[in-house]
Amino acid sequence: MSEILFNKVEYTLSSLLDFIELGTIGLPDIQRPFIWKNVKVRDLFDSMYRGYPIGFFLFWKNALDDEHKHIGADQKQKVPSLLIVDGQQRLTSLYAVIKGKPIIRENYNQEYIEIAFNPLNENFEVTDAAIRRNPQYVTNISYIWAKNADLFQIVDDYIQRLKASWEIMGKELEEEDTKKIKNSFTKLFRLKDFPFSVLELSPKINEEQVAEVFVRINSKGITLNQADFILTLMSVFWDEGRKELEDFCRFARFQSKGPSPFNYFIEPDPDQLLRVSIGLGFRRARLKYAYALLRGKDLETEEFSEEKRVEQFKVLKRAQSETLNLQNWHDFFNIIQLAGYRGSRMISSKITLLYSYVLYLIGKKEFEIDRFILSKRIATWFFMASLTGRYTGGAPETIMERDLADIRNFKKKEEFLNWIDRTVNSIFTNDYWAITLPSQLDTSAATSPLLYAYLAALNLLEAKALYSNKKIIDIIDEAQQAKRKAVERHHLFPANYLKKIGVQQTRDINQIANYSVIERDDNIEISDMPPANYAPKYEKRFSPQELHQMYYWHALPEDWMNMEYNDFLESRRKLIAKVISDGYKKLVEGTPIEAISETPNIEEIIKRGESEKVEFKSTLRINLYTKQKDPEIEHSCLKTIAAFLNSNGGTLVIGVKDNREPLGIEADCFESEDKMSLHLVNLIKRDLGPQHMININMKYDFYKDKKVLVVECKASKSPVYLRKGLFEHFYIRTGPATAELKISEVQEYVRRRF
Repeated sequence: MSEILFNKVEYTLSSLLDFIELGTIGLPDIQRPFIWKNVKVRDLFDSMYRGYPIGFFLFWKNALDDEHKHIGADQKQKVPSLLIVDGQQRLTSLYAVIKGKPIIRENYNQEYIEIAFNPLNENFEVTDAAIRRNPQYVTNISYIWAKNADLFQIVDDYIQRLKASWEIMGKELEEEDTKKIKNSFTKLFRLKDFPFSVLELSPKINEEQVAEVFVRINSKGITLNQADFILTLMSVFWDEGRKELEDFCRFARFQSKGPSPFNYFIEPDPDQLLRVSIGLGFRRARLKYAYALLRGKDLETEEFSEEKRVEQFKVLKRAQSETLNLQNWHDFFNIIQLAGYRGSRMISSKITLLYSYVLYLIGKKEFEIDRFILSKRIATWFFMASLTGRYTGGAPETIMERDLADIRNFKKKEEFLNWIDRTVNSIFTNDYWAITLPSQLDTSAATSPLLYAYLAALNLLEAKALYSNKKIIDIIDEAQQAKRKAVERHHLFPANYLKKIGVQQTRDINQIANYSVIERDDNIEISDMPPANYAPKYEKRFSPQELHQMYYWHALPEDWMNMEYNDFLESRRKLIAKVISDGYKKLVEGTPIEAISETPNIEEIIKRGESEKVEFKSTLRINLYTKQKDPEIEHSCLKTIAAFLNSNGGTLVIGVKDNREPLGIEADCFESEDKMSLHLVNLIKRDLGPQHMININMKYDFYKDKKVLVVECKASKSPVYLRKGLFEHFYIRTGPATAELKISEVQEYVRRRF
């Protein structure tokens, strides 16, 4: 028989929970945030109360030295010698309820689990409003095990409360009821002595063996992966780093007034951003290599050392600081918009997004590539990787590992840029556009990256929706979305019409080549009409030149509404491929809308003077006469920004007088550039709204040896109102000045402009 890899140890519930509080047992780590429903927690306590077995726990003895930290943020007295492999949800349930601790849900919200108990019928329930009104229930059993709780007092209080309630109803609490209540409370309190069997895995086995044991004994077949183990290592050796990672992911899910990682593309999980840091820091995509390195393993000698572990964790810390840097994070999403993608509904692969972020960070931090050059290269890379599904096959780690291996030994930025160009050009050949892509478009996949690439190309080409004068890019931006979509996918040959003419298969009806983008009201009106009936009616809205352009954007063959359906699909696939190709060429060769483009240098901007698109401000907050902070000065800057957003965009330069004399940002007396930037961001989010930050970019530059703040504003897709006190104001640019519109003027301006 092979060597036994575990020992069986008996615990009581109270001893298990004590060891968690001491820090001997690390909770939580290997698995995910708490996912059990409260009903399942109720059933767990009910089973224990009735004396049923509830399974065993599986722990892994820690073979690391005694110098490392305990797990978790609480100050504990010991180093964790046992890491939980199986049973975390059960143990978390027990710990949270008995100790009265909050748990973390999958959306990173904190929640207290309240389980109610009825001593008369010995029932457990999840506490709700009805339970709270029922005097027969103890609404939260956590109080029974609280540190300073007096069980006798709790029982007496319950009995007195129940008596008073029953007296109102004309009922009397019998002696048998009182006895029953006391016995039930005693039985409930003694759950802390409930026995558990724990299997402790030997410290000699490695993480692969641990994962295999877990899968073999877990009825759900959940697989532990390398990210789980790395996050566990972070908890042991760098707990504040793991907390920082999890906080970042939590804040990315909710809009807030201050700077935050919230965005319209991804709600990241810790293991996803961990992959980014590993890719940046170690040039690795296969996490097993990173896990070995972080354990202190030399990949050549295969020996472990404490010095190696400390060194590799320093690498991870540096990489994570760049991954979670808000400027890097949001600059990257601006690049994704540059590629024509406007939000999460156009992202078919999160891993493609994350791996592209890795390449962006490498280009920015390791090779210090110019912002404009790097932005365009990463945009083209993402467009290629998304369209071709580069990282969405069966082995995305393998592909990215190969990509990172290619660039691992690059020393110069030219090598990195040439590698991107060479890789993209090797895929986007003439045959790809003419043969491969039209063939791939023969699909009905609802979330196909091909369909999203076509939509991105339409954005790059500034296309308008079918039979509309509204640009697609203006009405699909997720930051501007109303409750009801402004545009919808439209079957050019409606589904019910196709069924009437004998096309019955869903795959044939929902072909990508049968979809277009149309305004919602037009889509409703068209309904099931044949294209030969509705198309001529709508085409009367436009001139021949406008129709020619619309046919190009929407890949419509000539006389398409009278074609046989299959012939139409075949012809349109080729035209869609041409539009995608043209959108890509516009990205590479031209300057598409929403691009992150190079503006004239600061000398040239200031030399031209103030205009409809340029304004100078001496300071952001300091009144030069009083030498004091002045809210009116701040408001004046915000008026200019709002006016640029409501007009055609523009540049605000802070630190320059009206006569072009440089003052520099020193006049505002901020401790640092970051403090000044953060102050302006907070003002914008407070008085203009956080959704408008997507159209504002800030940077510092030198003018005549004085550092100035340059605020670049793009034209907004929605009206921007500036709050002051209880009122909102609407500003636009009129020549080199900012003007406020009257209420009667705002409505007409908004109707025409937006």
